[in-house]
This record gives sequence, C-alpha cells and structure tokens, in this order.
Amino acid sequence: MKASWKSLLFLLLTLPLTFSCSESDNLPKPKDDKGTTTNTNTNTNANPTTDNTAYARLEFPHIKTTGNNLVIVHSTSTYGINYSVEWDCDKKAQRWSCYEMDASNSVVNWQRSYWKNTSWGGDPFQEDTAIPEAYRTTLADYRGSGYDRGHICPSADRQNSKDANEQTFYLSNMQPQVNGFNAGVWANMENQLRNTWNTSTYRDILYVCKGGTIDNASQIAGYAKNDLIVPKYFFAAILAVKNGQYKAIGLWFEHKKNNDNVLSNYVVSIDELEKLTGIDFFCNLPDSIEDKVESATKAEMLSNWGLQ
Repeated sequence: MKASWKSLLFLLLTLPLTFSCSESDNLPKPKDDKGTTTNTNTNTNANPTTDNTAYARLEFPHIKTTGNNLVIVHSTSTYGINYSVEWDCDKKAQRWSCYEMDASNSVVNWQRSYWKNTSWGGDPFQEDTAIPEAYRTTLADYRGSGYDRGHICPSADRQNSKDANEQTFYLSNMQPQVNGFNAGVWANMENQLRNTWNTSTYRDILYVCKGGTIDNASQIAGYAKNDLIVPKYFFAAILAVKNGQYKAIGLWFEHKKNNDNVLSNYVVSIDELEKLTGIDFFCNLPDSIEDKVESATKAEMLSNWGLQ
C-alpha cells in the first residue's frame, strides 16, 4: 500500500501539479522589488523547487516535509497561478491556501451571482480531482454537518475569470466553519483585505496565506460527520510589497460565532503566528527582509496597515 501511494504521489507531482513557469511567475515583479529575488544565498529556509518551481513564490509558507501531504497548484490559462493548497491526505484536510493579489488579477469579469444562471443554478462546490479519491473530501461530508463550507481563498478574491472563480469552490479550498464566524469576523477580515489592503495605497502585490489549525489536537475544536476536522482557530498571514518596501501582518481568530469588525483585536506578529501554527510563513524572502517584517511590533503593524 505504501509503495502504491508513493507512486501515485509521484505521478501527481510530475503530471497534473507540475508545470513550466516563467521567471516572472515565480519572483516578485521587477517594479516591486527592484531586482530583489525570492531566493538568495542569504535565504536559509527557502522551499526546495525540485518538484515545482512555484514553491519559490513569496506567498508560499515552508512546505511540510513529514506525513502524506500534497501541494496542489491551481492555475488558469489567462491569469496563471490562481492559488495553491497544502493538503494533509491522512487527515483529509488542508493546512493552508496561499495566493497573490494585485491590480492585474483583481479585475472583475465574473461574479459569484453569475453561477445562478448556469445549468445547475448555484455555486459550483465540487471535489478536487487533483487529490486521490481516497484522500479527498466530498460534498456528502459537509451535507448536514451543521458547518459552512468556508472558503480560504475567497470567491470574491478571484473574479478575474469564470475558471478562476470556479476553482475557489474546490473542497480542497474549504474548511468547516460556524456560520456566525464565516459570515462574521472572518468575512470582515476578508472585506478589509479585499477592499482596503488590496489597493495601490498599500500594495503593488499582496501575498496571502490563510487556513485553519489541524496539526495539533489542542487546536482542533472537534469533528463533523465522516471525521471532518473542525479547526479551533483560523489565521491569516499577509505580506505586502510597495515600491520595493515590505511589510507583513498576522491575524489569529478563535473559531466561534463573532461579528467583530475591529481587526486590531486579532493582530499578531508573523513570528507569533508561526509559534501558534507551527507554519514557517514567507520562507522564500531573503533572511534580512523576512526577519524584519516578521518581528514587527503590534504598534508598527497597526500603523502600517491603517488599523486602530
């Protein structure tokens, strides 16, 4: 069984998940970092790129090297890489989704409401066939569970094309969320990110990594039907580059009904978020930049990101 799984994983990584990317796909655009690359000799914790050059992108955290995990990179023909997911096959749950936001991919050519005019007349929630059938979640897992299928990369962040929007409805991009959280403080955070921070005032490019806690038993709230993990906490790690200058902010939320729109209540440094989650964010930054942005004080983050 173990040998057949490794063979299947090899095929997934080399066929559907690995593709050729130009240098501009994998590094910040020259206008943003003035020649600074994501990988230098001073970067001691960068992701290896032998399986996929996309792993060098700045939104990627360090990929987990233990366990039966898959990294899935979804893309479209028009806009390139859409978002990426690290999937824990044993737990049938995602560890994170990560993606970029900038002026070019934030255009609106498709909206969620348009799905009402399709043949099925509703949102296209569907299984992610990039995950082997035995390890993926299904629509039946969520049906009657009492939890929302909570987007991690939001539908509203990917309105540049029908294909890009549809990919956000893959169940690999979902975590079970209490409705009062999903439609409350989590939605408030997403609106802040989309409508305020994803503007030329704050960024040339935003790099976003979000998810729910599944790694440690103490950070799991419980299980829904079919052993669907319900995270106890959700997080967001956000990096912005503007005119070659970098800044980052972390957000940490307890998973419960909550409509708070004062995001300063949930701000933590990236260093603190790494301790809480066990995930190494923005590992592809040169060490000197990574150390600076990840150790920002709360006062610095509130000032840098316009929060009170």
